[in-house]
Amino acid sequence: MADLFDQAKEAELRRSAPLADRLRPRTLDEFVGQATVIGPGTILRRAVENDELFSIILWGPPGSGKTTLARIVANLTKAHFVPLSGVLSSKDDLLAAVKEADDRLKLKRQRTILFVDEIHRWNKVQQDALLPYVEQGMVTLIGATTENPSFEIISPLLSRCTVFVLERLQPEDLAKILINALNDDRGYAKEAIVIEPPGMELLTAASNGDARSALNTLELSVKATPMQNGKRSVSLATVAEAFQRPHLLYDKKGEEHYNIISAFIKSMRGSNPDAALYWLGRMLEAGEDPLFIARRMVIFASEDVSMADVHALPLAVACMQACDMVGPPECAINLSHVTVYLATCPKSNETYVAYGQAVTDVKAGLNEPVPLNLRNAPTKLMKELGYNQGYKYSHDYSAEEGEQQYLPTRLKSRRYYAPKSNPFRKS
Repeated sequence: MADLFDQAKEAELRRSAPLADRLRPRTLDEFVGQATVIGPGTILRRAVENDELFSIILWGPPGSGKTTLARIVANLTKAHFVPLSGVLSSKDDLLAAVKEADDRLKLKRQRTILFVDEIHRWNKVQQDALLPYVEQGMVTLIGATTENPSFEIISPLLSRCTVFVLERLQPEDLAKILINALNDDRGYAKEAIVIEPPGMELLTAASNGDARSALNTLELSVKATPMQNGKRSVSLATVAEAFQRPHLLYDKKGEEHYNIISAFIKSMRGSNPDAALYWLGRMLEAGEDPLFIARRMVIFASEDVSMADVHALPLAVACMQACDMVGPPECAINLSHVTVYLATCPKSNETYVAYGQAVTDVKAGLNEPVPLNLRNAPTKLMKELGYNQGYKYSHDYSAEEGEQQYLPTRLKSRRYYAPKSNPFRKS
């Protein structure tokens, strides 16, 4: 009787599971997208099909197929498959799994594949604890992460794994997944569901390449559409309402944060105001701190504009002050104003390069002595030692007559600042 109840419970859980979970691909042939990673003939696909998987890290955005690939491996492998959560599992959980893997290898000669979802959530201690078992080959690791492994996974562990990068799915991939959902028995094959073409286009365009997001939105749209004449006709308006507001992929502490601010800066440097405004909007709409953006613009004004337009720095500083006083959302106007100015004004990195060269000499020579003529002589002894001797007060001389040594003797012929002509500098 207990078995019957358990079977009924499992059937009910499958029926009530979210659409994205019910439709999770079971085989590599059902898997959509990521052809360069898991397509026919790729090294990873051959390893999975031959059941000779090596330790790997799957790095990609949400909904790109990392967990799905791990579950497909679980279905295909003859090895014992052990899933752990980087959020919920502890070091003790890991050690228990490794102990069982050791026993399994000794008693049954069976390998163990250890899948750690969100492995970036494990701290250094947990990752250090895993390292020797991956190194010894006691377990084959599949790690899934949305964060850059270079930053989030310790180097010794990362060096023992092959990293596969999964990209956001293309709109055509999402369209195929959504059509499958309408025609699969696990989805809506038994119902008459019709989606307006503009609604389908919105589903594929606004899901940010995230299959889970697309399927969740489809499911909500279907549930929100009443049955009429034996079918549900899902409209564009219903899909738009189900989305509410498209999720912008942006992690204020993660890699995408640095990718987008880098794109913003480089667009201004390349004098492309349209691209700069787009990346500015991406940051602000995702909730970035306007003062962070403004501070980067202040840096940009000196690093990339400098003497080519002497108004750039005070304008950028004024923008930062305006953002502080006005606050969001209105300060977006101030930021867009100065973004366009910085993107379209003349550019020069002369002072930035000059300072870098000077610092190189500073580090190479360390404590070069100050020329005697530049030293103050407040005491008799200092005067006797030649301090301030020969110094020419520049205001009393012409440029030629006032020429004297300003740099340390070893560097007296150095030239760091190599100006180019521009309308804002005296010749």
